[in-house]
Amino acid sequence: MAELVCLFSKDNFVVKPPKRASPLMYRVIVLIFAMMCGLYICSICLKQINSKSRIMENIRVMSMPCCNRSLENLNLPQLHYPRPETFSRAECAQNPVRFFAILSMQRSGSGWFETLLNSHPNVSSNGEIFAVRRRRENASSILQTLDRVYNLDWFSSASKNECSAAVGFKWMLNQGVMEHHKEIVEYFNRRGVSAIFLFRRNLLRRMISELANSYDRHAKLLNGIHKSHVHSAEEADMLSKYKPIINSTSLMTNLVEVESAVAKVLSFFNSTRHIVLFYEDIVKNLIILRNVQDFLGLPVMNLTSRQVKIHKGPVSELVSNWEDVYQALKGTTYERFTHLDY
Repeated sequence: MAELVCLFSKDNFVVKPPKRASPLMYRVIVLIFAMMCGLYICSICLKQINSKSRIMENIRVMSMPCCNRSLENLNLPQLHYPRPETFSRAECAQNPVRFFAILSMQRSGSGWFETLLNSHPNVSSNGEIFAVRRRRENASSILQTLDRVYNLDWFSSASKNECSAAVGFKWMLNQGVMEHHKEIVEYFNRRGVSAIFLFRRNLLRRMISELANSYDRHAKLLNGIHKSHVHSAEEADMLSKYKPIINSTSLMTNLVEVESAVAKVLSFFNSTRHIVLFYEDIVKNLIILRNVQDFLGLPVMNLTSRQVKIHKGPVSELVSNWEDVYQALKGTTYERFTHLDY
């Protein structure tokens, strides 16, 4: 009996080794894991490639030239590059900006012309900024002032901020233009500034307007207020009642000097991108304003001004000593000024 117990005990305490898993199963598990990791990595790479391609597409769109119009062959600098369609405030924060300067003489219609440009919703012409002497003391101060304007750091009532498609100002020839023309021309060419020259054909009428305006600076005919430009027929009639006396002795010399100044400035700025306009031509044919808008790369719109012309009618009725003036010009190339309107 004791022997049976012993045998029973031995049978119960026999430790059998576990069966080993097949090596093939381990290999299958590792292979499946590797495939899952590979698929995950590939999906991440594909997402990165797609995002990069979308970025590249955006870059290509952003680099497309904007508003070429008649300027498509010109290498003008642009501050913004997308292609605007409507020039409305909803999209104009990214429109290109053209730089311009209206170069003219006093009493040549530049004030009226500038109001026409500023009636365009995308033009900011900032007035006669070089009327302040310290801004034109030397070439350095002139260039610093130009930088403020064309870096879009100049703010005035004409500023339209992001909606400006063309930014500039008006500049009289006697405000440093002639003295520092070399530096100015170099700056215009470097920054891509377009020059708009505006003159009067009838220099005699310009002289009459200049003398009358000079007189009103002191007389202040409009209720003690001097106005170079008016916005009502009543104010225009009041100012036109003054008829200046022209020095007939120096008249020819003055007319020659003005013509010479016009010829000189056009030769100085010959290498710039420019357009030459005459006040009388614009008055008689407003289609010229469409050409100006094309010149600046603007969407063409109807331009308006509230300014009212002061000196109307035959030139003989605008001068106190008309007989002296007529005799001084009779038989000369300037006699035509005594017959032309405007």
